[in-house]
Amino acid sequence: MTSSLLLSLTTFAYLLCTFLYLAGTIFRFKPLLGAGAITGAATLLMQTAGIGLRWVESYRMGYGHAPLSNMYESLVFASWAIMIIYLVFEWRVRQRALGVFPALFSFLAMAYASFAKDVDSKIQPLVPALKSNWLIAHVMTCFLGYAAFAVSFGVSLLYLIRKRFPENPNPRGGFVAFLPGASQLEWFNYQLVLFGFLWLSVGIITGSIWANSAWGAYWSWDPKETWSLITWFIYAALLHARNLKGWKGERVAWLSMIGFGCVLFTYFGVNFLLSGLHSYAR
Repeated sequence: MTSSLLLSLTTFAYLLCTFLYLAGTIFRFKPLLGAGAITGAATLLMQTAGIGLRWVESYRMGYGHAPLSNMYESLVFASWAIMIIYLVFEWRVRQRALGVFPALFSFLAMAYASFAKDVDSKIQPLVPALKSNWLIAHVMTCFLGYAAFAVSFGVSLLYLIRKRFPENPNPRGGFVAFLPGASQLEWFNYQLVLFGFLWLSVGIITGSIWANSAWGAYWSWDPKETWSLITWFIYAALLHARNLKGWKGERVAWLSMIGFGCVLFTYFGVNFLLSGLHSYAR
């Protein structure tokens, strides 16, 4: 299928994008960072075309549903969401040295989707529980939140690295000379967490409405629901501590990273280690 070919090429294109961002940062060579941004944007367009074609192909096969119904399709969308959020953010803040981790995460998501034996890439009919108009709203909002948290995780790592160096390093002081200052990275992290928190909140709300129509209850304490709520509370605590308690710096960065660890467990850990109403998402 054409969509499978495009999405396979996307995997390797994101790997190239990662190397360009990494090389540009390490060697402090701006043209490589520019090439990384261009490669990321071109790959995003190719991936968008692949997702669109997969959607069309599902209609041709008689299934007719958005490509958001299983682990393969959600991983593809997750990588897409990470890159589009990052590229918009990069365009706003004009800091291309932040692109290494978002490009890496997009590549890893696509690589796992493409090569893992436990991920089925075939287009399949929807199970009854997924036959709802809430499918697109719920999955897209949740994964936009997860994607923002992934970018935030990368910024938090860069913040912790940056804190080990003075604010105005010697131009010969290594790749850190290309990074924004620690205070700027801290502000970027806050913006990304706030953006992700808003989308995750909408995702939980839409999921609750969908659950009520599908299973007759807004909340069932399913493992996926429970861990989504745990993730929400961690990021809510981060925002509360920063805005009302004055937390900044390393404590916020570490809390952001812990929150993303919960995101990963909500997605992978619950799917493979716990069973529940969301087990069909495998």
